[in-house]
Amino acid sequence: MTAKRGADIIVDVLNAEGVDTVFGLPGGAIMEVYDALFNAPFRNILTRHEQAAAHMADGYARATGKVGVVMATSGPGATNLVTGLATAYMDSVPMVAITGQVPRHYIGTDAFQEADVIGITRPITKHNFLVTDIKELPLVIRQAFYIARTGRPGPVLVDIPKDITQQKSEYTIPTDSEVEKSLPGYKPHVEGNYLQIKKAAELIRKAKRPVLYVGGGVIISDASKELQELVELTKIPVTTTNMGKGAFPETHPLALHMLGMHGTYYANMAVYHSDLLIAVGARFDDRVTGKIQEFAPEAKIIHIDIDPASISKNITVDVPIVGDVKIVLQKLIKELKKNPIQWEKARKSWLKQIENWKKEHPLTYIKSDKIIKPQYVIEEIYEVTKGDAIITAGVGQHQMWTAMFYKYSFPRQFLNSGGLGTMGYGFPAAIGAKIARPEKEVFAIEGDGSFIMNIQDIATAVQYRIPIKVVIINNEFLGMVRQWQEFFYDSRYASVCLSVQPDFVKLAESFGAVGLRATKPKEVKKVLQEAMSINDRPVIIDMAVDREENVLPMVPAGKSYREMILNPGEKGKAETMYLVG
Repeated sequence: MTAKRGADIIVDVLNAEGVDTVFGLPGGAIMEVYDALFNAPFRNILTRHEQAAAHMADGYARATGKVGVVMATSGPGATNLVTGLATAYMDSVPMVAITGQVPRHYIGTDAFQEADVIGITRPITKHNFLVTDIKELPLVIRQAFYIARTGRPGPVLVDIPKDITQQKSEYTIPTDSEVEKSLPGYKPHVEGNYLQIKKAAELIRKAKRPVLYVGGGVIISDASKELQELVELTKIPVTTTNMGKGAFPETHPLALHMLGMHGTYYANMAVYHSDLLIAVGARFDDRVTGKIQEFAPEAKIIHIDIDPASISKNITVDVPIVGDVKIVLQKLIKELKKNPIQWEKARKSWLKQIENWKKEHPLTYIKSDKIIKPQYVIEEIYEVTKGDAIITAGVGQHQMWTAMFYKYSFPRQFLNSGGLGTMGYGFPAAIGAKIARPEKEVFAIEGDGSFIMNIQDIATAVQYRIPIKVVIINNEFLGMVRQWQEFFYDSRYASVCLSVQPDFVKLAESFGAVGLRATKPKEVKKVLQEAMSINDRPVIIDMAVDREENVLPMVPAGKSYREMILNPGEKGKAETMYLVG
């Protein structure tokens, strides 16, 4: 057996794990690893910032379900990963971060570019490792991948001192069974308790007004097929979280679309008046529940989730089922089929009520032929892509419009920062998604404030000829903060006006990308179609939209679904709105 450097061992193990792409930026403490990457049998994408690299690995993981891989050097390189790790942690994204560290004998001496990355990242990673012995290296890296992708997925960080990457050692790559045996305390529960599943089936049979509340766990578990089978069998309407979009096709007649703070009227009313709420792979986030005391007040609650810590954490539930969503749904469907009822008859009056709510308050906005409405831009993107693109979003108003006005029909179609709310996420995530899924059209829908936070990585997209389409919803504001200031702070627009901005078209061209702009509604489709025809480099489109358009409906923070703000009024001002009693 030939001895190899620690750096070469890392590359060999990554290759054995099936890694085909690594994102990152080199530096002193990780130079040996990058030297080994020079001849690696997989792609190494050089980014311009470590945060962007983390979001690219995240986008790659969300688009495929595979583990995304990011690398950074010690000190500032590692700390620049923090926001990307926290984003992935909140949204249960499988990711492995490999960071260089100063040599072991310098640790704790405040050496050049030293930072306690293990301590810093412990609260925002599923697990992390500091490698102190080269003989541990192959096993630790394999453990990192195993932990990242199993159970409730999440990011795992492996911190490797420079002297270990320089040392040589003989080694073997541990087998899958050896990896599992090496983690005796880590045993995710996946099967689901049969008695609890039986109780859930009985509640579903008896329910008059049931609703399925579906989160990102359905997508992570690859359980969309099972979800659709359950819906077709029981005729239960489905509402999805922001993270659950695409788990159930939004063109389906039983789709209620998104619930919560910016959910549809009919989704929120269905949840509020339900007598049974079946939460599947969701975690009762505060943006979903609003005022907890008035969330689904008449409903019994079934909660299916692989993470026992998520169950009854925010909302006390009646039937908890800990297990993998796919496996649990398979068992639940089997149990329901044992003693079927006349599902359509049982749901008839409930579905009629929901149809009435849909007709009374559809998802809409005030259209204009003079000024570009951001909702119109999203609708046109849906049309030109025929609903088949992967869509990423930054965070803010544009994120909500993107969630509301593009109809998602398949899993891993909508990628956004749901839990942490990370501005600057959408653009680099789109790069990762396009690298992962080159056969798909990928659109990054960004706000002008969000896009500029990782704007430097236009260079990455150009260098690697990644033909993503970036649509900037440009209202020259930090739009969501401005909206809250309008509604709740008497329109005192403090530190939200982005009065100095680059010319995004010229900026794109200066990087070697294509820059386009639309300032009138009639130009929107034309520039989108032009962008769709370009397939050899990124396209950046500046959409000059209505500056003070608001995201509606809206449930104010801490309020109940009965207090939704619905009517945008003729001018879209807060004083023209009303609350639903």
